Amino acid sequence: MAVEIKEVKTRRELRKFVNFPEKLYKDNPYYVPPLVFDQMDTLDRKKAACWEFCDSKLYMAYKDGEAVGRVAAIVNFKANEQWNHKEVRFGWIDFIDDKEVSKALMDKVEEFGRQHGMEKVVGPLGFTDFDPEGMLVDGYDVLSTMALIYNHPYYNDHLTALGFEKDTDWIEYKVTIPEEFPERMARVGKIISQRSNVRVRHLTRKIVREEDYGHKVFDCINACYKDLYNFTVLPSHMAEKYLGFYLSILDLRYLSMLENEKGELVAFGISMPTIVHALQKCRGKLFPFGWWHLAKSMFLKHEEGIELLLVGVHPDYQNSGINSLIFMDLFQRFHDGKFVWAETNAILEDNYKNQSQFKDFNPECRKRRRSYIKELKY
Repeated sequence: MAVEIKEVKTRRELRKFVNFPEKLYKDNPYYVPPLVFDQMDTLDRKKAACWEFCDSKLYMAYKDGEAVGRVAAIVNFKANEQWNHKEVRFGWIDFIDDKEVSKALMDKVEEFGRQHGMEKVVGPLGFTDFDPEGMLVDGYDVLSTMALIYNHPYYNDHLTALGFEKDTDWIEYKVTIPEEFPERMARVGKIISQRSNVRVRHLTRKIVREEDYGHKVFDCINACYKDLYNFTVLPSHMAEKYLGFYLSILDLRYLSMLENEKGELVAFGISMPTIVHALQKCRGKLFPFGWWHLAKSMFLKHEEGIELLLVGVHPDYQNSGINSLIFMDLFQRFHDGKFVWAETNAILEDNYKNQSQFKDFNPECRKRRRSYIKELKY
């Protein structure tokens, strides 16, 4: 039977779109489900902030009446203007091992791109860089992280067969939390702190609330990442939408902020004890008892690992060495919290400065993920 593609239009259809990977990865021990409510909010036109500068359609593929794939087609007008290109993105892509299915899904993405006058197809990417991006091409037998995508090995073969080529790669490291920090690091850190005239600021809920610290972090993220691959510089008024929820649940002990003598935020490190096993137990659902698995993992008995979600240094302070202060502060906190290892977020393969920051922590490259690109034909 031929593949049938249907556009997602109702809330019920959206829930089916979000829950599709549960069927595809039901027996896969390395897949970590995302939080369902967070996915629903991200993809809901009435709730997500991204619709201010994006247009998108969600598609589901069916064969013999069964759901067999999904994809999001996205045009981010702000990113296209910022980078002076015309690209339609694809994201949230999953499908069974059937090339007829993957082709039908990508045909709809290309059709959506042509309707908007785009010249290329690129992805997997989300609406913004706060969404998961990159297709896994190495590390299928390693437990996924809570913030990034997991996919079957055959995905790469399908995209290659459709004419897609590598655009860029990211890599991820697992690093060891040292029992003792080298004396050299502490000595160098003190010199850098004095020379750069910066200090570590430990946040409290009161500071976050009274100083509107979410906006400080948001603006610093924009400044730090603006030149990285396909990054979208977001308006300041979107800070609460993108960071408000996370700052409300993050354990502030594992956030490190560096401020200069004027009290301006110049570097940050945001990490979170991993909750991957809790997410696997609750399958990404808070109810009826999922909230208990998550709360237990986050606040009562954490797992042995921690995830480095975001690390950045303001351009005015790059090459000053203050990034080492962030890592010294964070890793000391990890040690005090009795964590054994930390896993990085995705790092661009040619971002050697970022990669070199982990050289003192026995880095092990665990995963590689890829963004693909293809010329659109009219």
